[in-house]
Amino acid sequence: MTWDEPKCSSCEFAAGKCGYKNQNSSLPVGCFGIPLPYHKPRGKIIALSLGLSGLFLFVLSMIIFIKIRKKTNKEEEENLLKIEEFLENYNALKPTRYSLAEIKKIASKFKTKLGQGGYGSVFEGKLANGIQVAIKILDISEGSHNGDEFINEVGTIGRIHHLNVVRLLGFCVEGSTRALIYEFMPNSSLDKFIFEDGKADDKLNHLGWDKLQEIAIGIARGIEYLHQGCDQHILHFDIKPQNILLDHNFTPKISDFGTMGYIAPEVFSRNFGTVSYKSDVYSFGVLLLEMAGGKKSTEIKRDHDGNEIYFPEWIFSRLNRGEDLGNQLEAEDINIVKKLAMVVLWCIQWNPVDRPSMKDVLRMLEGSTENLLMPPNPFASTSTTKTAISSSTNRMHEIELTVIVED
Repeated sequence: MTWDEPKCSSCEFAAGKCGYKNQNSSLPVGCFGIPLPYHKPRGKIIALSLGLSGLFLFVLSMIIFIKIRKKTNKEEEENLLKIEEFLENYNALKPTRYSLAEIKKIASKFKTKLGQGGYGSVFEGKLANGIQVAIKILDISEGSHNGDEFINEVGTIGRIHHLNVVRLLGFCVEGSTRALIYEFMPNSSLDKFIFEDGKADDKLNHLGWDKLQEIAIGIARGIEYLHQGCDQHILHFDIKPQNILLDHNFTPKISDFGTMGYIAPEVFSRNFGTVSYKSDVYSFGVLLLEMAGGKKSTEIKRDHDGNEIYFPEWIFSRLNRGEDLGNQLEAEDINIVKKLAMVVLWCIQWNPVDRPSMKDVLRMLEGSTENLLMPPNPFASTSTTKTAISSSTNRMHEIELTVIVED
């Protein structure tokens, strides 16, 4: 009998165990315990990796969002705290504080919108006693009205009681809402009445020279009060027709403090002097120029030779030659126009030192034309200077101002 050796070499090579299939050695040889082939679950690993990455990004985003939210909430809380501390120390003459619910009721849920600007929106409203008001809802979405700015506006206008400065009647601070309540001006703003290109009939728009002179004097009184009549000197920085409101008797009221209107040269370049109350004098001069001419201050006229000339320079050249301003007017009205024009030229002197104070401006407006001296030529410089002064009346600049009040 012949016995075969077990064929175990291939089994052992495959990491198996070679042996008989049972205890009986006569049975065939078997191979046991061969490990199955291992295949890595690539799809599951990729899915797991993507899932973990997504979870990580989500958690990271939530952490960043929460931190930003906390920072924003902290800033809002600090602003509210700052405002509340200010209001607690405010004097007994402070305007009335209203809740947001009361503001909505006063504004009839904001049905009638009077206007809108970079500061926010203005709505018409009525107090419980029947008094009409204008409600300014400040836009703080871009952080344009933080605690300091709101305090400055309420603190500045709230303590002013003058016939020619708009009166702040109330305010609201609730959550992110900032609202200011002013007396309502039924005749809107001055720009609606002085420009020839108005939508209404020109004869209706033009108030007459006597009334325009009264308005000019009223504005000058208001600015002079801000400069000298308050406990603290106040610079406006936004004297322009749109910010001169008119009540039912066309009494002018200065409004909207603190943004850039007609900009004096020294505001956008310190080469021309320091910023002071003379900057408001310059802005008033440009306003008066538009009142006297019924035109935008940047309009171009033509001289005797047909050459283009800057409108204020055209006025100076005619007055300097003893000519009128081309208006077909009565003798009394011609004197008023001439007076306004001469005051304009004093106010828009390029060098702040050469400009009069508002007290002197008021004296000139209330006096006679015969007593006025011809001002020096504000344009006796290069054409570059003229271009700069022209552009300064139009541009709005984000400038940090260093206010130096002159004695």
